[in-house]
Amino acid sequence: MSEPDAVSDPGHLDPGHLEAYDYCLPEAAIAQVPIEPRDRARLLVALDPEGPPSDLHVSELPGLLGPGDVLVVNETRVIPARLGLQKSTGGAVEVLLLEPSGAQGAWTALVRPSRRVPDGTVLFYLGRPAVSVGERVCPGDAGDGRRRVSVLDSGAVAEAGRLALPPYIRNPLAEDDRYQTVYARHPGSVAAPTAGLHFTPQLLERCRGSGAELATVDLAVGLDTFRPMATERLDDHRMHSEWYSVPPETMELCRNARRVVAVGTTTVRALESAAGTGALSGRTDLFIRPGTEFRLVDVLLTNFHLPRSTLLVMLAAFCGPGWRRLYEHALAAGYRFLSFGDAMLVGRSGLAERPRHS
Repeated sequence: MSEPDAVSDPGHLDPGHLEAYDYCLPEAAIAQVPIEPRDRARLLVALDPEGPPSDLHVSELPGLLGPGDVLVVNETRVIPARLGLQKSTGGAVEVLLLEPSGAQGAWTALVRPSRRVPDGTVLFYLGRPAVSVGERVCPGDAGDGRRRVSVLDSGAVAEAGRLALPPYIRNPLAEDDRYQTVYARHPGSVAAPTAGLHFTPQLLERCRGSGAELATVDLAVGLDTFRPMATERLDDHRMHSEWYSVPPETMELCRNARRVVAVGTTTVRALESAAGTGALSGRTDLFIRPGTEFRLVDVLLTNFHLPRSTLLVMLAAFCGPGWRRLYEHALAAGYRFLSFGDAMLVGRSGLAERPRHS
């Protein structure tokens, strides 16, 4: 397939085809370090996705909120999930913990090189038995690398663990806390809900001071969230599942809100999963794409996403084809993209014409 020309839409792309969510992302536009202070990040505002956008900063968000708005954040906490371990022979093995799987100390993990690690292999950290590797999660796919593992020494695992930064971030962070939101509470995510990285305690208080209420969800963010899709048709994509929880008080606030403002795509996924199924907690494999009916979320604060990713598909479902014009504006104006980049605040397509949530 030829390289896409910037972000402009030639007008004939099928929204059910992955090509419709491609654009040229220059490497120079990918932010390598987080900005300081957090809320100094730029904010592209398009509450009407079809109208002209405004160039602001995240610190100006409280001025865009008011009484009746509910600002919903994902309070998951990123775990130091990347483990550098060794076999008894001294061979290096990387174990990336993905999520707990049942019994105490049991995890699903990505093991590399998986083919060289037989079932039952014990891996060590500084001579201490740390992890035992079990069977493949997908036995028919020997190249997948996902395995069942058991933590043998939680102390050794804690010492060995490092944050699993996205592959497009080339340098380690000076401080690990910069890949955590200031409101992170529940450990369990491999990747950060990156739209939340822009908030400071002071900014949250100013949002409350504007009249908005703050509510929380918990969705354990997996690495698959950020990966480009492999299938050319959206209908053929097998969406990964993630654990989520929406407190009853959050759901009540959202049902009665003037506007529900979701901080991040993971918050959208948790809220819309709960609203769509009626289950306030569980696992969700919801794939939000064009044609999805949004039951709760009215406004989305999100970073700029990778081409051909499920997150970009979700954005297109939310704000319509206007996403291309907004991304084109952002690239031309020098916005910083991806996890450590800037943000956009976008309204749901057709929001004014849609009835209030039931």
